[in-house]
Amino acid sequence: MPTATPIAAPGGTAVREPRNAVVSTYTALSKQVRDAGLLARATGYYLWLVAVLTACLAGLVAGFVLLGHSWFQLLVAAALGVVLTQFAFVTHEMAHRVVFASGRTNDRWGRLMANALVGISYTWWMSKHTRHHANPNHVGKDPDIEPDTILFLEEDAAKRTGLLGWVTRFQGYAFFPLLTLEGLNLHVTSIRSVAANESGRTRVIELTTIAARLAIYLGLVLWALPLGMAFAFLGVQLAVFGVYMGAAFAPNHKGMAIIPAGSKLDFLSKQVLTSRNIRGGRVMNVLMGGLNFQVEHHLFPSMARPHLIAASKLVRAHCAELKMPYTEVSLVESYRIVVAYLNRVGLGERNPFDCPTFNTLRRV
Repeated sequence: MPTATPIAAPGGTAVREPRNAVVSTYTALSKQVRDAGLLARATGYYLWLVAVLTACLAGLVAGFVLLGHSWFQLLVAAALGVVLTQFAFVTHEMAHRVVFASGRTNDRWGRLMANALVGISYTWWMSKHTRHHANPNHVGKDPDIEPDTILFLEEDAAKRTGLLGWVTRFQGYAFFPLLTLEGLNLHVTSIRSVAANESGRTRVIELTTIAARLAIYLGLVLWALPLGMAFAFLGVQLAVFGVYMGAAFAPNHKGMAIIPAGSKLDFLSKQVLTSRNIRGGRVMNVLMGGLNFQVEHHLFPSMARPHLIAASKLVRAHCAELKMPYTEVSLVESYRIVVAYLNRVGLGERNPFDCPTFNTLRRV
């Protein structure tokens, strides 16, 4: 019999690696999903979605022109932040080869949409997000839990001192206010990453496209609005974009099981135990760009958004058969868990985090 490897959940609760019998069940689950037609492309859905978003963007541009020097422009800025986030969701799915059958076509349109419209490097996102999917919440491998302004591991929080150390102690409460700066951070980080890590044609094309987009956008806003109103417009747009992006991605893994460095876990357990779904059905599926079905998205990253609901029923039943925790909560509850977890990390408490997700995985 192979020895189970303890996987630490936040607060210290152990989640044990299942026996090899669990490994083979992913093949059976994949066959179920494939036979149900849930891995088929949904190109028509995405073309319709992009058409709707493009119409919304055109409407906002028209509203921007017609309003002129009015503080109602801040409503346009907020709506623009929402629409650009929705475009970012589609770009995320193109990076997963979800929209078109051809990987090259997905990349071509994804790069255009990310660089020219959203203003974030497609190559940077692809690299970072691919590493995250391969090892979610795995210490030393998942870039999403590496030290940043917000810390996700107690050992990182213990090393932080000074003003940032004080902020870290209450980082859960500061999380959403800090997200107002996340939009700016995403733009800056992606540009710096491409400039430092890419070379040749990719570097030139992406930096040129992002720079052109930035120049046109800033130029139009600064030309059309008084200086103070222009900066307010840009601030609101970036703040809404950052909060929306963070609010959509944060519930997915924060506060779920942490896999220690050097540990090994089978694919099914690794993806299910570190991911959290959000209730809300089709409405939430649109609002969160399919990220509300995070368990299914991690198990089948090339699955189109419209198929996630049906897939969740198969995955939930499969996990129940294995007696494997399958986590699904409301959006509000997910935020409560995230805030509590971040505060616990910041304060360095050692009491178990009270969440049923972290029950010990029963051996099968």
